[in-house]
Amino acid sequence: MNLKRLLFCGALLPVSGMLAQPTAYAGSPLHAAVRPSVFSADRFDVQVLTITGQVTDEKGEGLPGASVSLKGSTIGANTDAQGNYTLRIPDGTANPVLVISYIGYAAQEVAVGNQTVVNVQLKADAKSLNEVVVVGYGTQKRSDITGAVASVPKARLSQLPVTNVLQAVQGSVAGVNISQSSSVPGSAPSTIIRGQNSINANSGPYVVVDGIPLSKTGGSLNDVNPNDIESIEILKDASAVAIYGTNGANGVILITTKRGTTGKPTIRYSNYAGVENFAHILRPRNGEEYVQKYKDYMTQTGQKLVNPVPNFEELSNYNAGITTDWIKEATQTGVLQDHNLSISGGTSNVRYFVSGAYLDQQGVIKGYQYKRASFRSNLDVNVTDFLTVGTSLFIANNNRDGGRANLLNATAMSPYGQEYNANGTYKIYPMFPEQLYTNPMLGLTTDRVDRNTNLNGNGYAEVKFSGALEGLKFRLNAGYSYIPARTGSYVGRSANDLLGTANTFFSETNSFTLENILTYTRDWGKHHFDFTGLYSAQQRKYATASGSATGFVNDELSFYNLGAGATQSSNSFADRYGLNSQMGRVNYSYDSRYLFTLTARRDGSSVFGANTTKYGLFPSAALGWNISNEAFMKNATVVSNLKLRLSYGKSGNEAISVYRTITTNNTGRSPFNGVSTIGALAGNLGNANLQWETTLSRNIGLDFGFLNNRINGSLELYKNNTKGLLLLRSLPIITGYSSVFDNLGETSNTGIELTLNTRNVTKGDLKWESGVVFASNRNRIIDLYGDQKDDLGNRWFIGQPISVVYDYKLAGVWQVGEDASSQDPGAVAGDLKFADLNGDKKITPDGDRMILGQTAPKWTGGLTNTFHYKNFHLNVFIQTVQGITRNNADLTYADETGKRNTPIDVGYWTAENKSNTRPSLAFKNPRGYGYASDASFTRIKDVTLSYVFGAKVLDKLRLGSATVYVSGRNLYTFTNWIGWDPEAVQQSRGVGDWANNYPLTRSFVMGLNLSLR
Repeated sequence: MNLKRLLFCGALLPVSGMLAQPTAYAGSPLHAAVRPSVFSADRFDVQVLTITGQVTDEKGEGLPGASVSLKGSTIGANTDAQGNYTLRIPDGTANPVLVISYIGYAAQEVAVGNQTVVNVQLKADAKSLNEVVVVGYGTQKRSDITGAVASVPKARLSQLPVTNVLQAVQGSVAGVNISQSSSVPGSAPSTIIRGQNSINANSGPYVVVDGIPLSKTGGSLNDVNPNDIESIEILKDASAVAIYGTNGANGVILITTKRGTTGKPTIRYSNYAGVENFAHILRPRNGEEYVQKYKDYMTQTGQKLVNPVPNFEELSNYNAGITTDWIKEATQTGVLQDHNLSISGGTSNVRYFVSGAYLDQQGVIKGYQYKRASFRSNLDVNVTDFLTVGTSLFIANNNRDGGRANLLNATAMSPYGQEYNANGTYKIYPMFPEQLYTNPMLGLTTDRVDRNTNLNGNGYAEVKFSGALEGLKFRLNAGYSYIPARTGSYVGRSANDLLGTANTFFSETNSFTLENILTYTRDWGKHHFDFTGLYSAQQRKYATASGSATGFVNDELSFYNLGAGATQSSNSFADRYGLNSQMGRVNYSYDSRYLFTLTARRDGSSVFGANTTKYGLFPSAALGWNISNEAFMKNATVVSNLKLRLSYGKSGNEAISVYRTITTNNTGRSPFNGVSTIGALAGNLGNANLQWETTLSRNIGLDFGFLNNRINGSLELYKNNTKGLLLLRSLPIITGYSSVFDNLGETSNTGIELTLNTRNVTKGDLKWESGVVFASNRNRIIDLYGDQKDDLGNRWFIGQPISVVYDYKLAGVWQVGEDASSQDPGAVAGDLKFADLNGDKKITPDGDRMILGQTAPKWTGGLTNTFHYKNFHLNVFIQTVQGITRNNADLTYADETGKRNTPIDVGYWTAENKSNTRPSLAFKNPRGYGYASDASFTRIKDVTLSYVFGAKVLDKLRLGSATVYVSGRNLYTFTNWIGWDPEAVQQSRGVGDWANNYPLTRSFVMGLNLSLR
């Protein structure tokens, strides 16, 4: 039969079947699934069958959020707060069957027949934990997993205003410590899984998206639209991560994006819009407080007060009573909006998911902004019964353009400083003749671009064998990414650069991944066996070119013509990285009771030395025992699920940059016979013997469920030892080199993790569920250089965590009348008093400094409470991070005291207030004390209230589903920290990058999620 065909939304439909003979294919599942979305029932008189009913538990109480779907299609609905549902299926669907499922309960299939009301009672089925979980290079039933694999709650992946999905994961998974030291729009948080293994090498996790690495390609999770993500799994122990070999030493984050399913096209739209501001403001002094502070400073330093303010330019505003709130001038109400549109569906042979998204965030500090436009297309095609091919394509464009106000300078300005010149331009030195701090608004006058694009294309082909080879599959994965990036800036006269300085920087990263995966699965009797084999190759090429120029006759050309500058310079760089790998994994289970996993991976990395093998072998083994499946547990009605897991294995770390094993030189210019000549300078000292840093991991896990899984969770105990650290060893400077990488030392991480989920109330219209996560990690340095000696210069101490605060112990403040001469000669009233730890009656750096705390948390936790009442849902998430000690830059301003403004909360000593924690304004901090402070906090991280529209409203609006919500993030922080935020790192003048001084923000948004019928 030769029929004309029309490609419509990924499905091939016969034209004659649609128009000329509308009932000819009425019994076709394809026609039944697609027809309602293509034609309006009003225009074409397409009939639908409406099924209603209630889904209840064994006690007859309604189950909210249960899934009710038409088997073989994507037609489905979720139950409301009372467990009621309404489902519309095309009339004429042959033998319709409903599939009803709910987490913790056995799924049921019910034939509809002639019924229009279908009520279903589900039975608890904690023992058959058939939830499919993504693991390395495949999937497994959760009940069959032997390793430590944590799934991110899916509720965290929607209805939260985040630009990076890790911001939503923060605090919700035990053992995963995510922190954000700066809230600059478009910045990514840092992540550590189960503690810091390495001292100098990278300790961040390996990120894989749809089976293809995102790490080491130049991309970041900022490039992945959170709304495109279907699930996130985090692999933590050796059994789970060994399959990734060298990439798994610091844990693995597996992200799976949404894909199409068989059935009618589903159109979804979601958006949110809202505002943000600083979660907490460390307020500088107002005019009166500033004047008093200066008066006290002059008194305490023994100087005569001539003027009430320290600088000439402040006098006119002081006399006129004019003050400026510099924080208000440099900041604004931030605005953010996010829009997402997706279409998914397909036939039994072609399935697709297409999405587009746009994010626009205008920052709280003026000039800061972030825009992201992204597009994704995921396609799966069954070419034949044995061949399936597919793609995962996405493009993400990131824009961080714009000059920026300087929050550091805004906090330092005198309230009497002058912001503008008479002509309306910004005054460069508001507190002239003070020139340490320029006008915080000058950055807004600069030209600046900062953009990058991630073009990422992944494809696969999978062949399934039959006959004697049934169960055997071969899959070819191929991934390629191209990431061009561009930055440019020009600082001119209005920003205090009288010559004009222009800079440009271009880079491109090309990466490819090629994986050959062979799997074999066989079941016989009570035995299950599967094998996964892998051969893969990865390569990344990186190249940059940059230029700069100074000395422009005017500011008109910006950075677009460097040749117009009087002095130019240029630079370029390129490198290449490669990794070849082979892997094998065997899973065996007997009667779903006894589980065994054996994995080995061999990696060869280009970063290692010529004098040693570039290959490393990383094996692991794991055992699992489903105790609840044993015959003696049949009558244990209280215990729903009980599984014991044991794992042991080794993983590697190569996380240093390329070319560190070879000796290289740098270039420099010097005059020779009156001519500028290029010469060679000592650069990197290579180590041709450099090889793998290895981590040996042991894990004991217990998965449990009680009272029909009403209480469930997992408990993990682990110990990791990392040896042969890729350590940057200090060298005598006389050698011409300051350091070299070597395999030295050992660290350990020991910890406990608890995940607990409970259904507290399940009566009537009210439901209450809770989730708790807890993790504690003990990080220690076991050895450094083989001699069990500390490295005081780097603050590395045997038996202590890698990152510690080592300083004097504060014992108070010297008060008037106290004699400091016997312990601290030269100290006067108002100076800090330090403890004499060694009892020699003097304060010395050798004998009176100690470890005051660690910069990594001793323990972390999260508490989620979710309340359901009818169609309303309230989710409250609280995060806690405890046991952190950090030096506090907001408590010391060195020699700037007296002229710069200081926060009112910081305070200072006077003879009258007799402060015992803060020094006088005359104190110069000669010992460089860092003001170690407790940075622990408990935070109301996010609260979301949503309303899910019922069937009656949806019928009137002709929608498939609709949810509206309001959400607040970072609402309040309980802490003893004095500063902007205990998590934010604030840089002092001349230290670090002032552009990252962007404290935690609080946001409030309203959102809408819709799907069309």
